[in-house]
Amino acid sequence: MRPLQMVDLKTQYHKIKPEVDKAVIDVLESSAFINGKPVQEFSDNLATYLGSKHVIPCANGTDALQIAMMALGLQPGDEVITPSFTYIATTEVVALLRLKPVFVEVDKQTFCIDPESLRKAITSKTKAIVPVHLYGHVAPMEEIMKIAAEHNLYVIEDVAQAIGADYTFSNGVSKKAGTIGTIGTTSFFPSKNLGCYGDGGAIFTDDDALAARLKMVANHGQQKRYYHEVVGCNSRLDTVQAAILNIKLRHLDEYIAARTKAADFYDKAFAGNSKITTPYRASYQKHVFHQYTLILEGVNRDGLNEFLASKGIPSMIYYPVPGHKQKMFDSFDLQVQDMEVTDWLTERVISLPMHTELDEEQQNFIASSVLEYINK
Repeated sequence: MRPLQMVDLKTQYHKIKPEVDKAVIDVLESSAFINGKPVQEFSDNLATYLGSKHVIPCANGTDALQIAMMALGLQPGDEVITPSFTYIATTEVVALLRLKPVFVEVDKQTFCIDPESLRKAITSKTKAIVPVHLYGHVAPMEEIMKIAAEHNLYVIEDVAQAIGADYTFSNGVSKKAGTIGTIGTTSFFPSKNLGCYGDGGAIFTDDDALAARLKMVANHGQQKRYYHEVVGCNSRLDTVQAAILNIKLRHLDEYIAARTKAADFYDKAFAGNSKITTPYRASYQKHVFHQYTLILEGVNRDGLNEFLASKGIPSMIYYPVPGHKQKMFDSFDLQVQDMEVTDWLTERVISLPMHTELDEEQQNFIASSVLEYINK
């Protein structure tokens, strides 16, 4: 059996090695390392895949969120609502821009922002909502967009963990996650479903004027070279990474299918065990399983983590400390809602290896080891 990893990027690379190697060598031969032809090609190809009018590549997913908030003109003191149960990047940029993070609850089944909690958090200072499509499950966007419209709020989708996921509205219309709100943002960190071999990110929108402003903010605040209209930043996807992403984008649906197959295997293996809740799949969306995350009840999670490690099985806890308990926000005088669900989840979730290269032998070993510990 091959050694187990949370994400097996090496085996995945070897399957597409000739394509990737040629693409990288072509960039080296061209020597156009910044804003080379593959960058625009990738932007166009991803826009077509997503059904988005504009895709603006940038340096990473955190920059994508920051650029989105800067382009929308959010000002210090403006309130931005985000789930507390997410990776810190989502709210880190809120704090960096001196906006006020407002943490809300998530749904116990989907791990995504709870609309009722969202409604309760809105004040006269609220300017934007950042729903996170956590672990690859799409947030309830139809209801979120309705709430946003009622209060004239921007919606910035964090689709870093759900690129390629589908959302279906009650009228039957289907859209890709990240293309529903005002702006969508994503990361191409290597472990993502669509990952490069370094850092990378992108921003999506259908608004022409907003797209122009996003491009300007990401490029030192300039549209014309050396003429800087607004305070911006320097955030770009380099040509080598764009060339790699062009190759991997062709395989994204294949990767999603492989992850779904692995999730189906896990689901079947753990079915009926009262101490394990497997990932929920709401009917309005297509889960893409960036992570396969269990909820444990009556189980020593740290003990399971250590037991799996002793057998060479990696596992991770995403996330042990929610945003509203992070020290970095101590100076923000946050008024936090009751976070019963978030606190409950942080004590019970554990993620198993999930990637495109899992085989049945590996998954049998992982699942049987989990059950061995839980049922002892």
